[in-house]
Amino acid sequence: MPFVNTNGVRLSYQRSGSGTPVLLIMGSSASGRVWTMHQTPALNRAGYQTVTFDNRGIAPSDAPAGDYRLADMVADTRGLIEQLGLGPCHIVGTSLGSMIAQELALAAPELVRSAILIASRARSDAFRRAQSAADRALRESGIRLPAGYDAVKTVTEMFSPTTLNDDTAVTPLLELFELTGGGHSSAGQAAAVDGLGDRRASLRGITVPCRAIAFSHDLVCPPHLVAEVADAIPGCDLVEIADCGHLGYLERPDEVNAALIEFLDKY
Repeated sequence: MPFVNTNGVRLSYQRSGSGTPVLLIMGSSASGRVWTMHQTPALNRAGYQTVTFDNRGIAPSDAPAGDYRLADMVADTRGLIEQLGLGPCHIVGTSLGSMIAQELALAAPELVRSAILIASRARSDAFRRAQSAADRALRESGIRLPAGYDAVKTVTEMFSPTTLNDDTAVTPLLELFELTGGGHSSAGQAAAVDGLGDRRASLRGITVPCRAIAFSHDLVCPPHLVAEVADAIPGCDLVEIADCGHLGYLERPDEVNAALIEFLDKY
């Protein structure tokens, strides 16, 4: 796997396809390779070149010690685009990756052709703040939950009732998350959006075309918070996809891919 050196870290990346470039930015705790399960093949077939990468904190990219700031990760992504000569390119981000995409579109619009913000938010509401605080307290306690318990917790938070109630669908997910250690973020990534505050006023300064995609049963970035992002960004449209949770791009890949390609083809 090739690497680039940017902003003091080494990032691993992967390119596929040909045509107008689309950079895909993964959320916390996950490898950029997750995009290759469903999204990059569909985008390549639609005539786009795709670039995926592993954010700092995810092997084989560097994992510096200490907490990461969102600004660190935005600078990493900006450097990757510049090093690879991708700009201006389309960017697609999910969860933490969508927050990176928002800030990049605001800070460096010359590098961004359009942005698709999946499972995004501009602030945390009371319940999401409580979620983050509880996760932080658990990390700082040093307690490690049994892998089976952690897998159940993660699958419950990340997928919809439709999947949870389907034995055929949920069984391999429980096995996968138990095998891989659940949904633990790298220690540094977990702090990236702590104390971010309310970014809605700042997002009004974004000038590139944007689409926000919400998932109806998302417990981490619920539709009402994604709608706030769409409302804040001038001209941003909103697509809500039913019967899926925070990892809707895995639960409903056909619907997500259609929403990506339909928007990208406009710009």
